[in-house]
Amino acid sequence: MQVSATALEPDRERDGATRVSRVPIGGDRHVAYAEYGDADGTPLLLFHGTPGSRLVGALFDGPASRESVRVIALDRPGYGRSSAWPDRRLDDTAAFALPVLDDAGVDTATVAGFSGGSPHALALARTRPERVDRVAVLSGAVPPSLQEEPPAVQRFLGVLGTHAGWLLAGAFAATGRLARVLPPSFVVSQYTTAEGPALSEAEEELVREEFVAAIERTRSGAVTEAGLLADPWEFDVAAVESPVRLFHGELDTNVPLAAARRLADTIPGAELHVDDTDHLTTLLRARERVLAACTQ
Repeated sequence: MQVSATALEPDRERDGATRVSRVPIGGDRHVAYAEYGDADGTPLLLFHGTPGSRLVGALFDGPASRESVRVIALDRPGYGRSSAWPDRRLDDTAAFALPVLDDAGVDTATVAGFSGGSPHALALARTRPERVDRVAVLSGAVPPSLQEEPPAVQRFLGVLGTHAGWLLAGAFAATGRLARVLPPSFVVSQYTTAEGPALSEAEEELVREEFVAAIERTRSGAVTEAGLLADPWEFDVAAVESPVRLFHGELDTNVPLAAARRLADTIPGAELHVDDTDHLTTLLRARERVLAACTQ
């Protein structure tokens, strides 16, 4: 069913988005999404990380144009230009993702999720498999049941998100203000290691812009997901029937490779591809392979 969308102007012309729209998802809530790459290409629905925003699609723009792929990148509720939804769960993903696909005129799509966006990609595949052709998990977060010991920072964020959201929101606000004035490395260093591949200056700047866009209007999404991803997932990843490919880096300190291996072993038929990359550079290294698979 087609829903009425409101066209929006991109935040930044260099973002490369061909269209930015906001779609109603029930009540007074809206979800914003941007399109990149080939407007007539094969669709790819892209879920950003935690925190993150639709601007992650800008990292796919050039390669997507070359591969004839239409990248549809949304702001999850409480990020960027999307309305807050503080009590949402992973099983609610279809309620805000499908209106985006409907508005874009897309019946089925490849679905990709980076980091904290991967649980949402898997949740959509589990709850609405008829709309998902395949799933790409990029440096994906894993269910708590598959983690031997989450990194200390993630444990801390999970506790704050669950018990002191106001404090975590203040911390994200302060981080956002610093990100606007400090070099891009301030943001990039949160997702990379010294041993990992280097980013170009343009990529570093886009990562900084994507992070700032995520939390400059509201911190609700980041606070919500800090607690949400630390809780048991409501769906069984072993019941995901769509084809799943996981891309992970052996240098990833945000989500250790051992956890990704356990996730791959849990999803029937899943393929795991390991690179000599860290959390963020896995996303950049895997872009072309994910986009090429969209048209196969």
